Amino acid sequence: MVSTAQANYQAYKSARDLLLDLRTDYAAAWEKFAWPTLGETFSWAHDWFDLMATDNDRPALHIVEETGADNTYSFDDLRRRSNGLAIFLAAAGLGKGDRVAIMLGNQVELWVSMLAVMKLGAVVMPTTTALGPVDLADRVARGKVRAVIANSTDAAKFEQVPGDYLRLCVGERTEGWLSYGDAEPAAEPPARPELLQTDPLLLYFTSGTTSKPKMVEHTQVSYPVGHMSTMYWLGVQPGDVHLNISSPGWAKHAWSCFFAPWIAEACVFIYNYARFDAPALLEQLRTQHVSTFCAPPTAWRMLIQADLSDGPGALREGIAAGEPLNPEVIEQVRNAWGITLRDGFGQTETTAQVGNSPGNEVKAGSMGRPLPGTPVVLVDPATGRPADSGEICLDLSRHPVNLMRCYLDDAQREAEAMAGGYYHTGDLADQDAEGYITYVGRTDDVFKASDYKVSPFELESVLIEHPAVAEAAVVPAPDEMRLAVPKAYVTLAAGWTADEQTALAILKHCRENLAPYLRVRRVEFFELPKTISGKIRRVELRAREQDARAMSTAREWRDEQFPELRG
Repeated sequence: MVSTAQANYQAYKSARDLLLDLRTDYAAAWEKFAWPTLGETFSWAHDWFDLMATDNDRPALHIVEETGADNTYSFDDLRRRSNGLAIFLAAAGLGKGDRVAIMLGNQVELWVSMLAVMKLGAVVMPTTTALGPVDLADRVARGKVRAVIANSTDAAKFEQVPGDYLRLCVGERTEGWLSYGDAEPAAEPPARPELLQTDPLLLYFTSGTTSKPKMVEHTQVSYPVGHMSTMYWLGVQPGDVHLNISSPGWAKHAWSCFFAPWIAEACVFIYNYARFDAPALLEQLRTQHVSTFCAPPTAWRMLIQADLSDGPGALREGIAAGEPLNPEVIEQVRNAWGITLRDGFGQTETTAQVGNSPGNEVKAGSMGRPLPGTPVVLVDPATGRPADSGEICLDLSRHPVNLMRCYLDDAQREAEAMAGGYYHTGDLADQDAEGYITYVGRTDDVFKASDYKVSPFELESVLIEHPAVAEAAVVPAPDEMRLAVPKAYVTLAAGWTADEQTALAILKHCRENLAPYLRVRRVEFFELPKTISGKIRRVELRAREQDARAMSTAREWRDEQFPELRG
């Protein structure tokens, strides 16, 4: 008799294999793909990972350090290590439903810990190592954390974090902490927990670009099954080497360094560096035979300023995520490597929703089409009805598998997000007749100038085409005549000086490449404020524009200062 785990494995693999077979045929994948029909209970770590990993000696994780240290771990090795850790944690009292904060860097213990916690039916709470005691105390309290797994170098932070929670230390033995080193690999896993598909698996704190972080709860299927859409978008295949540079603790790390590559049975490659170094990363990409590479647009902009002349090595797929991808970046990578960068869209609350899939046309400025199985619809904010221009939403009547279960302990925010039969992303876009979706901006980023709607992203895409501009963020600046005008906060590329001539060059470039009502009217050279996960906090820049004291000392250049820009 086939067990529930084996039946789940076969259904899961069949759905995955269909997407792999149709990886370059978007129309067929959209028409034929359906989320797998699983049993009443499902455990990804037991029903997929362990069955796939048993006696599987292919590389699953490859970590290279700046020091030159180089370690590779097979699927079966990680299975055994996580079995042992799960048994060790169970003996310490952890079990189904317990919330476990995992605060580790890109080290093998991170992957082992995630698998082990899942095998117990406990809830993983990914936590960035950048957090200090104040933020940790908030998360431990609001998240009702039952256990913490952290490096010995971070143990001191928790001396200021109250609570009765189990502590497991990786590294040197630390008083009051259990030692990770005491867990021994085991051939047999702990007992498979009886987990309903709706039971919690992950608890994420969003990056909080505009407010205190929300708690996003994902189920046993929303990420483990839902990330089939992400696998399809990335174009990762069995045996590939996949590189993604997201930091642990954030959703994109789980997207691209855990679920999507291991759904595809690919190897996760990690290059650990203290500070981003474009030439060093390019060298690793080539020497380690990376097949698929995903990085945020900020990193791609830094890479194209490096020397791309040595080629992409074995790279087949280049992908960008995290923020909208500018056409100028796509063009430069295509010219240098012959590879077309592909954009995509998703959130902590979901898996990949929209993307330019492999082997299909990429339209300049568009982030692609709705991914298989993902019921994306644009909704007019004024009418609440589907439209060609509006907010990116998921149709709840079509049961989107790859959507969070809820905002935990925040009924008001959840009700707002799920209003009118749709999940509301808060992002605006346009959709053409072929289904391609072009990002416009956040609902709270778009503003009016002279009664015209202005999308910051549209202006920022033009700004970064100028060689002086490494990064840019556009916000409304108060103006007596127009109420507001577009102002660009600019981080300069290497070799450029923050002076009048550079400001003139940038303003002139905008004048020549933007319609009059969209022109950037002011420029200030400024270090852009960002969240820990690297997203630009335009909300801070908007607030700065309203702060008379801040603006009294600001050094900005305005188009009316330059005679050549008048008229």
